[in-house]
Amino acid sequence: MSYPVINSCPICNHSLHVTKLECANCHTTIENNFTLSKFASLSDEQMHFVEVFLVNRGNIKEVEKELGISYPTVRGKLNEIITQLGHDKKPIEEKEQGKSRIIAMLENGEITTEEAIKLLKNE
Repeated sequence: MSYPVINSCPICNHSLHVTKLECANCHTTIENNFTLSKFASLSDEQMHFVEVFLVNRGNIKEVEKELGISYPTVRGKLNEIITQLGHDKKPIEEKEQGKSRIIAMLENGEITTEEAIKLLKNE
């Protein structure tokens, strides 16, 4: 029987590493300290999301339909996975916040339309 690889210790919750590999055909065994893929740290739910996202070639509308979730939920799950894989999503969020700030300034009459366009082009 085959079991999925776990990546954290069920006792202390620290990271696990692989120390033994064996060929299913000839039973050759290799022992060393091997690392797992970054994707091994994703939960089953996150891996399912990644699979759906890839099958739909990154089309968020199709992911929404297939999983029955909203656009913000798709973005949230995607950001969560990006962070879990060790990539920082802050620059994207900061850029979006900057655009929101510019739009708010325009709505409040603090800047003109031309100034807003100029600021948005520089973002």
